[in-house]
Amino acid sequence: MTNLWRRSRGGGGEARGIATIEDYAAALQESLGYGGFSSLGVTQSQPGQAAEKAPTDLPGYASLFATNPVIWACMVARMSVFSAPRFTWQRLNNGTPSEMFGTTDLRLLEQPWAGGTTQDLLNRVIQDADLAGNSYWTGHEGEAVRLRPDWTQIVLERRRHPHGGDLGWRRYGYLYQEPGADPVFLWPEEVAHFAPTPDPLATFRGMSWLTPVLRETQNDNLMAGHKRRYFENAATPNLIVRLAREVTPEAFGKFKAKMESSHRGVENAYKTLYLGGGADVSVVGSDFRQMDFSSVQGAGETRIASAAGVPPIIVGLSEGLKAATYSNYGQARRRFADGTIHPLWQNAAGSFAPLVTPPGNGSGAVRLWYDARHVPFLREDARDAAEIQGIESRTIRALVDAGYTPESVQKAVGASDWSLLVHTGLFSVQLQKPGSSDAPELPAPTEGGS
Repeated sequence: MTNLWRRSRGGGGEARGIATIEDYAAALQESLGYGGFSSLGVTQSQPGQAAEKAPTDLPGYASLFATNPVIWACMVARMSVFSAPRFTWQRLNNGTPSEMFGTTDLRLLEQPWAGGTTQDLLNRVIQDADLAGNSYWTGHEGEAVRLRPDWTQIVLERRRHPHGGDLGWRRYGYLYQEPGADPVFLWPEEVAHFAPTPDPLATFRGMSWLTPVLRETQNDNLMAGHKRRYFENAATPNLIVRLAREVTPEAFGKFKAKMESSHRGVENAYKTLYLGGGADVSVVGSDFRQMDFSSVQGAGETRIASAAGVPPIIVGLSEGLKAATYSNYGQARRRFADGTIHPLWQNAAGSFAPLVTPPGNGSGAVRLWYDARHVPFLREDARDAAEIQGIESRTIRALVDAGYTPESVQKAVGASDWSLLVHTGLFSVQLQKPGSSDAPELPAPTEGGS
């Protein structure tokens, strides 16, 4: 069987031959060895299927972002912190992360489109990942192009075991198609795919954190509607009004219309109710205090924030403010940064690596990384920062006194990589023998040196 993967990668001396969607379907049939290929929108979870279908719930989740204040607050909190760093290169010194630096090769991520910034790019990345579980990007004519998640499918190819049989799937590429437009096929190295939460029913596709809290979101919307109806109906408990049997239906209708016009609605709240003609009023139902409405609603808000990985106090939710005060906001901030944001940054750096070329011809000594040293959200308190600087300054002084060059000491302390230290060959008098006047041997001068 002709292997589509090898042929597309250059094996067998054949060039990539996919120019149209019909070419793709025919090649995929040949590779997978089954007929009747009829749909590119199938999922990967059943035998014989060859693509992980794009999620179709993006418009619905987007409406939740636009209408639910708790989801909006959690997503904006994630966006504001996630978009704050900048991309940079980081050297790997014997496998250990070392100093960071920038080059013009990062221009695609620093100016992703005309007038765009890294913050604009990262805002869209995390928004797509939150709503659809996936964010797809490719480079075209020097700009970063967003592939809308619900228009993008992951094309798969069966992995055949040498001993026979199928061994899962490999990612063959991506298929992007806008409504009414021709589809576009992209190879894996042409796409940055950010999927921080894997979908358990797929191999490569991600899942939105909104999925497990849909019921909580619906409940929160219902409670918001309940509050609205409560105030629309005079902000008072429900009433039952009884009239005498002798009252005719016509008289009852006039009484009802008169009472609703005078006492229904927020503008008529707290008016004195006057009744006559044997009318009797009874109160039914409960007010917000009796049914502990704030606790019920607060519990749902906390579960939504928990799914987002955002401590409730960060977004000012009532449950978070009851359980803690802003005096321990620092602990919540560290939890948010260490447990949620840093893993997302690490994933994003690895996901966007295919779109940029690292210096050194991709030798592996440099990787795409993020620089969060100037993110305001992550700054320590002034006292903590002063203590850290004091410790670093004492460390620099001790290393310089020990004979290391000031330049190498600065790099080593800044990168937390002691292998960057370079010794001068000179030692302090405490390391000399008592009464010795012999200077230590210096390394031989290099060619052309003095």
